[in-house]
Amino acid sequence: MNTVSQNQLTSVCVYCGSSFGSDPAHEAAATRLGQIIAEAGLRLVYGGGSVGLMGTVANAALESGGKVTGIIPRFLEKREVMLDSLEDLVITNDMHERKHLMFERADAFIALPGGIGTLEEAVEMMTWAQLGQHKKPVLLANINGFWSPLLELLDHMRAQGYIRPDTEVPYLVAKKIEDILPMLQQSVSDGKTEQAGNFAKVTEL
Repeated sequence: MNTVSQNQLTSVCVYCGSSFGSDPAHEAAATRLGQIIAEAGLRLVYGGGSVGLMGTVANAALESGGKVTGIIPRFLEKREVMLDSLEDLVITNDMHERKHLMFERADAFIALPGGIGTLEEAVEMMTWAQLGQHKKPVLLANINGFWSPLLELLDHMRAQGYIRPDTEVPYLVAKKIEDILPMLQQSVSDGKTEQAGNFAKVTEL
């Protein structure tokens, strides 16, 4: 099972959109998250692009003196406009290798707003945790309620009996960017990821 070494947070993977979306708060959140990660001395691991929220969080971390690792598959070099200024840029053969390396190089995972790719990456990490394959924390940055529909769907799955108490999906939810690192650091220091039931109801998020 993959765990965080010595219960210490040294790197975080950020999943997010390669576009900006329609809510300006999302770009502001990505900027602040990149700054906070750098200020904390953590390495940012992300998808390697220079556009949208991906580029925003990476550039914010770099401009704040942070360490950034970009991981991008060869076929997305042009579509996501690979960030050439990165000192640590890994080009993979396919998406599977990209996601595997992002998982291996990060101690925790943060999902900012994004599209179907962001959703898939975050849910995959939640699924692996549910299946006991890792204990790295997974956090949904619920900026302006962006992830609330997903949280409602998870509640619906519980109500329908598809997510049972013995197979709960572990994840964290933060409304504010400033709350993210303290929540992740607490989870890592405890050596576990808290279950969803320990957090606020969707209506409060």
